[in-house]
Amino acid sequence: MKICPTCQRSYQDETLNFCLEDGSRLVSSTGSEQQTRIFPASTMPTLALPATSYPGTRLERPETRYAKSSNINIAYQVIGHGPIDIVYVPGWVSHVEYGWESPLVASFYRGLASFARLILFDKRGTGLSDQTTDLPTLEQRMDDVRAVMEAVDSSRAVVFGMSEGGNMSLVFAATYPERTVALITFGAFAKREWDPEYPWAPTREVRQQFYDALESEWGGPIGIEELAPSLAHDQSFRDWWATYQRRSASPRAAVRLARMNTTIDVRNVLPAIRVPTMVLHRTGDLDCHVDEGRYIAARIPGAKFVELPGSDHLIFAGDQKRVLNEVESFIRNIQDTPETESVLATVLFAEAAYDQAASAARFLSLAKREADWFKGRVGNAPGRFVATFDGPVRAIRCAAAMRDAAGRAGLDSRIALHTGLCEISGDQISGLAVDTSAAIAALAEPGEVLVSTAVRDLVSGVPIDFEERGRRDLGPELGQWQLSAVKRSD
Repeated sequence: MKICPTCQRSYQDETLNFCLEDGSRLVSSTGSEQQTRIFPASTMPTLALPATSYPGTRLERPETRYAKSSNINIAYQVIGHGPIDIVYVPGWVSHVEYGWESPLVASFYRGLASFARLILFDKRGTGLSDQTTDLPTLEQRMDDVRAVMEAVDSSRAVVFGMSEGGNMSLVFAATYPERTVALITFGAFAKREWDPEYPWAPTREVRQQFYDALESEWGGPIGIEELAPSLAHDQSFRDWWATYQRRSASPRAAVRLARMNTTIDVRNVLPAIRVPTMVLHRTGDLDCHVDEGRYIAARIPGAKFVELPGSDHLIFAGDQKRVLNEVESFIRNIQDTPETESVLATVLFAEAAYDQAASAARFLSLAKREADWFKGRVGNAPGRFVATFDGPVRAIRCAAAMRDAAGRAGLDSRIALHTGLCEISGDQISGLAVDTSAAIAALAEPGEVLVSTAVRDLVSGVPIDFEERGRRDLGPELGQWQLSAVKRSD
């Protein structure tokens, strides 16, 4: 027999390790003596309660608090006291409080919190976080994660991204390896629109049908047949899912976020990830093909791919026990990894034509001023200007401002941007990303800002106009890149 030390409820089932009343780890009772056991992952229970009981659960729920990210309030919750932090990045839309109304979601959260401190949050523009008139950029969303981590005094965490949340998690792990203990994705995709090199994603026509459905049917259980087929005929779950979506976003916001997410392409980011990574994907996922998970894992150095049975895309539908077992086992077996100076960054390389040393000094001065303003990191590169940024949007805006300032000073600048892996040691910046941006700058016309497709693929929901410059071969080591000129960035 086992008992709960909190509510004193008794359980005859020896395979059950967590109280279904309050989520506490159960205590084994031997005679009058109670002994606490640490159970292996293989015996973790399935905490899913019957799908027919959907009124609010009596389990105690964490308090919702707010973290400030620039001028935006991000809603978050913390549950659990484990030795390691997990930041759970939700999919398309979420609501940190109403999620607890589903016993399936509540049991999944409590399963994670049984072996870690779990950090939940709503992305800006969704749920209880501030609504915004502008669509969020990837770097803003990464800033939001860092703001929440700082609010709860978390210096490093396992970043766990589901579905669309996997995109940002992949970029976060590559950009901030010093803040990322490990990376886990579930049902994630690298690209959301079909192309010949990524044939599993929906076509543009299929995505448009999805947008049309959002505009006409928002408020009902949209997408439930593909997202959770095992629960598609459960009326209680359908009602909860419809309400969850309504509370997570307005109809207009849902469509705008869906359109923005469709433009994201993180394929070029994958080789830059250097933290322990596990990619989870269900074999029969109807919303995101299992080959997309295989693609991601194959391109991240050392990543572990785990193919799970089932067809549900939602992580809390289907077999939770297997998911929780895999996550706990992976986290418990994370090996200490040496600190690395290699990070994903957008590298800005700038040069200008000038005849006098005074002009050179003036250009370098105005270039540094703009880089500082846009939170860039200026490198020590005699005779040339190099800076790195943790996101492409800030880098593009900096490059445009730099170009305009140079033009007002009578200097013809050539500026290039490329996102990739680079090595940063003190004020020294080097690596293939620097060499690639320098090679692209050599192709720029006076007064032009050129960007590689690695930059453009990460820009979404931002009013930046580009003009195609074609595909150029930068050499055997740097490869071929599609280039675009920045025409407008306001």
